[in-house]
Amino acid sequence: MNKISLTAIIPVFNEQSTVLESVNRLLSVEEVDQIFIVDDGSSDNSPDILKNIELENDNVTLFTNKPNNGKGHAIKSVFQHLNTDYAVIHDSDLEYNPNNISDLCKKINTEKSNFILGSRFLDNSKIQIYIRTFYANKILSRLFSFIYRVKITDIATCYKMMPSNYLKNTNFIENGFAIEIELVAKFLKYHSLITEVKIDYSARSYKDGKKIKLSDGFLYLYTIFKYRYL
Repeated sequence: MNKISLTAIIPVFNEQSTVLESVNRLLSVEEVDQIFIVDDGSSDNSPDILKNIELENDNVTLFTNKPNNGKGHAIKSVFQHLNTDYAVIHDSDLEYNPNNISDLCKKINTEKSNFILGSRFLDNSKIQIYIRTFYANKILSRLFSFIYRVKITDIATCYKMMPSNYLKNTNFIENGFAIEIELVAKFLKYHSLITEVKIDYSARSYKDGKKIKLSDGFLYLYTIFKYRYL
């Protein structure tokens, strides 16, 4: 089994209550060689926390964007700095379990696919999720699968493990959450196979800072058609 090199990209916007624990969990994952943190114009204490994290860890690099331009803009801004074989997106809100990244890496070495999705909706996935989010994602994933002629159960998952060369050599447009759709749609223009791995998930409440909104679901819907037909 070949050892791949991996960068985890963490977009951060006003996550002072979760970002330290989130990064510490990620630092314990053996397969992660490098961590890029992108502070996307935070106005809370996140910047100070992130500076300390960078100072204390040689494999952590902090990038700062101002003003806040959205998740898509944040992760796109560091693609050209990638120097590992693969990259994976990791949100800083503690909803995802970074130990699942090991499972994504194992799949890279056993499948012909080199794009791995961490799915919250495969059999026996351990998840806690809002009912409306569950059904909205099911509908979007089935629509995406039908239009793009693939089988994907979780198109909106944060955990996408992708070749760095693909990220560096593709022109990505979306600045908000719709980047989740664009990353998959553009890969499928040139490749036919994407593999999924089951992951754990525990949604936080809007009171605790959850940011994605109902309007983002409609934007996802538009983006699915946009990159297939427009």
